[in-house]
Amino acid sequence: MKATLILANGSIFSGTSIGSTETRVCEMVFNTSMAGYQEILTDPSYAGQGVVMSYPLIGNYGVNSEDNESRRPWAEALVVRHLSPRGSNFRCEGDLGSYLKEHNITGIQGVDTRALTKILRSEGSMNGMLTCAEHFNIAKVLEQLKTYKVENTVALVTRTEPEVFPACGEERFHVAMMDYGVKQHMIECLRKRGCRVTALPASTSAGEVLSGGYDGVMLSNGPGDPAENTAIIEELKTLYASDIPLFGVCLGHQLLALATGARTGRLAYGHRGGNHPVRDLAKGRVFITSQNHGYMVLSDSVDPSVAEVSHVNVNDGTCEGLNYKRPDCFTTQFHPEANAGPRDTEYLFNRFIDNMAARKSGGDK
Repeated sequence: MKATLILANGSIFSGTSIGSTETRVCEMVFNTSMAGYQEILTDPSYAGQGVVMSYPLIGNYGVNSEDNESRRPWAEALVVRHLSPRGSNFRCEGDLGSYLKEHNITGIQGVDTRALTKILRSEGSMNGMLTCAEHFNIAKVLEQLKTYKVENTVALVTRTEPEVFPACGEERFHVAMMDYGVKQHMIECLRKRGCRVTALPASTSAGEVLSGGYDGVMLSNGPGDPAENTAIIEELKTLYASDIPLFGVCLGHQLLALATGARTGRLAYGHRGGNHPVRDLAKGRVFITSQNHGYMVLSDSVDPSVAEVSHVNVNDGTCEGLNYKRPDCFTTQFHPEANAGPRDTEYLFNRFIDNMAARKSGGDK
């Protein structure tokens, strides 16, 4: 069946339908990863978005029950050059095409995704419509794309009830994970380091967290414009005023920056992929990181008496991390848990563990 992708700038791409045949309107973004498509589809940070995979062959190793990053896929649509009809891998449990249909994800193949990526990179991420309709009114479509906006996505993806994940082996710490759209592997990185993790709904108050007996708090990744989460930002002001160790990632990084007086801004086309170079200023080294975000903390808005930039994106110089003057508090824009992507920066989880250990030993004296 024929499918058509229409961008807000009037560009039209034709191809073949894969997955669901439902018409979808969403924000179109591109990802430069060569692998990890299942993790991408199930990453809650993609809520309200359609993903263009710039790599030309997608689906070649199939899908399985182990690589999901959340309870279901959140991406609205998938655009690929070529969809492999079958998967070849010892962990393969099915093909990507069937997975798209099962989860009602609208898709299209046969598109020149590199040409499409160039448009999104030069003109910025933009809304698009993916449809299997044979006839459509382009003027009405463009008007619909003009008014579409991704909003209130954190409330959409967060848990509605707390969920506990036991430590792998001996329990050393109990961590509160503020679920703004957390990826499962972030929880696993803590569990394998001896942490029991309680994932909490995004609406959980700071008072509930501070009275919960936790050794530390992680502020997770998540979708959307950080500035629209005003209630969460207010609660983070109270958490920041406490002495509990804090570690924020991606959206969590942005939210804490807003709670401490900094500002955020929109990137033209975002950082999405597993190959983004980031310089750790303290170590004087560059690490290759996994990223998925369309907003950034504005470096010049960070009060030097509150925090200092700790990591910088090598490609465009944007802020990729903050070290706070307040003890035991740091955040990163990139994803140290990766999955899929390089795991070079998992050392940051060890830093969080060390902060909790120091506080716990000090409190036991």
